[in-house]
Amino acid sequence: MLTAALLVGVAVLTFLTVEIGPLYAADRSRERRDPSDAERRRLDALRERAGLDVDRVAIARRDDADRGREDASVEDVGRIEVAVRGPPRRRVLFLSPAILDDLDEETALGLLAAEAGRVETYYGEFRALAVAAVVGVLAAIVTATVPFDAGFASLVAVGLAAFWAGRRVQYAADARAGDAVGADLVADAFERAAAARGVEPATGDWSTWFEVQPPLGDRIAALRARSESAGE
Repeated sequence: MLTAALLVGVAVLTFLTVEIGPLYAADRSRERRDPSDAERRRLDALRERAGLDVDRVAIARRDDADRGREDASVEDVGRIEVAVRGPPRRRVLFLSPAILDDLDEETALGLLAAEAGRVETYYGEFRALAVAAVVGVLAAIVTATVPFDAGFASLVAVGLAAFWAGRRVQYAADARAGDAVGADLVADAFERAAAARGVEPATGDWSTWFEVQPPLGDRIAALRARSESAGE
């Protein structure tokens, strides 16, 4: 009984870490500010069109977004950041200044709609649950709660299921975004954001077989196909 309680505790702690951790990490990794009145009005209009409901908006300060860092990600280099973090009723929309200052309205709308699709399909919650399930199985193997052979088979099964379902959830999120503002508009926004970051949207190959997140090029292709089938 004690071992079972420990395994459940590990899974729950992992879920909370994956679900809530990125919110605090994003809030502390940069200096953030609240939007000005003019920015808030513009964002409210865009969020209403995109169907994005959040509890707070935080914008990275321009001097911080422009600061060069050795560990800078693609988003840092291109200064394009649109991400919703946090659980329901605590969701925060994190933006870089470029979203409002450098991108055209249609591109900003498409990126916000993509985040709205993720929120509506509970992509973040699913990802946290998948990681918690994998860690839970690993903990069961390490503590010898289940035999190694059975545990390893369960780990493979859970991992494959999470991989397959995670991609389906992401494509469903993109489809919701396309239904809200137009599939072509979202695809165009992805391409323009990639161009602003100086990267080429990649398509799937052997190197992406174990990535839950579908390659951006494949997501764009799915949106284009959805647009064609809908006759947009």
